[in-house]
Parts: sequence; C-alpha cells; structure tokens
Amino acid sequence: MSANATVFVVDDDAAIRDALTEMLEAAGYKVAAFQDAEAFLEAHDPQHPGVILLDMQMPGMGGIELQAVLAARNDCRPIIFLTAHGSVQATRRVFKSGAFDFLEKPVEGEALLGCVRSALQRCAACFRDVQTRSEAEARLASLTRREREIIQLVAAGGSNKEIGRHLGISYRTVELHRMRIMRKTGAKTVIELAAITQSAGPSPNPPPGATKKQRKMR
Repeated sequence: MSANATVFVVDDDAAIRDALTEMLEAAGYKVAAFQDAEAFLEAHDPQHPGVILLDMQMPGMGGIELQAVLAARNDCRPIIFLTAHGSVQATRRVFKSGAFDFLEKPVEGEALLGCVRSALQRCAACFRDVQTRSEAEARLASLTRREREIIQLVAAGGSNKEIGRHLGISYRTVELHRMRIMRKTGAKTVIELAAITQSAGPSPNPPPGATKKQRKMR
C-alpha cells in the first residue's frame, strides 16, 4: 500500500477514538480521527488511499448513511464497521452494501490490525484498477466516433474486410483508421489495443449492432 495510506477513524466516542488511534499508530499506521460523519465528509478526499473504521451508530449521520454517501461517490476505500450494538439485520445490510468487515466493540487488537492490513491490500488493488482505467480512458479520449466503432470491432478480432463490410466502407479506409487509432493510443499491437479497450470499460456510445457483429466474428 502507498506510504501515505491512512486509517480514518470515525467515532463519536472520544475514548474509543483515542484508543484506536494509539493502537494503530503504535502498529505504524497513519491515522486521522473524526468525531462524526459530517467532520469526515468535510475533510473528505477520495484520492487519498486508506481504510475507514466507522462507528455504526452516531449522532447525526450514522455509519450506514455515510456508507451510502461514499458509495454514491464511487469511493472504493474499504469500510470496517465498529459497533457495540450489532444485529443480524444491520450486519447483512452493510455487507450487502459493500462493507469490508463488521467488528463488535470492544475490538480485540490483533483482530482489528489483521483486518486493517487486509483492507489496505484491497484498497491498493482498487486504486490500481482506477488508475489503469483512467489511463486507458485518456488514451482513447481523442478517438472519433468512427474510430471508436472500429476499435471495438478490431478488439473483437474482425479483419479489415469484415469491418469494412459491416460499416459500409472500404477495407483501405479501415486500414487508415486503424493506423490513426494505433498512433493516438500509442498501442503497438492489436493485443495491446484490445487490453486498453478492455481496461477503459464499455464504450459510452457503442456502435449499433456491434455486439451482434462481435459474436459473428468470433
């Protein structure tokens, strides 16, 4: 995990915040503690990697509500819920919404530290995926709509002639488009081009019939 990864402690109980902060810092972690969800959101930076230790029941916005807010913002930092009043229903709800773990207070030190280590590993993987997708999207950003149509069919294994027939253009025109696509994306091979396309995710404007055509060309 990045050296600047932080364990964010969000709990309205000052004694618990202090105890968790002392334990985590003694284990070598950077810690940022907040007395409520509102204070956390005010200092919120989704680009800062880490894990969130979140009290479920707090005055004002509770832990479950904060989880929903972060999910709506596509925040992929893992959340470990802490509660002294756990219930089966609440546990199911937070796990269904993507919680990393659910621990009951008082929390046993080794169990918490082990959970934090695992959560930070997941956070690192999530941030790598986000970075890979962002880089791929940037490499595809300059493509025209026609080039986006062609790149999907190229990635599906279509030949220049097959793509040309599908789009109603000559195969030489397809060749020219492919040359521009390779230059714009920096891809050296079709395999690399397909990997970039896959990393960027589905096109926001897929060409009509592309999915059907891709099945035919496989």
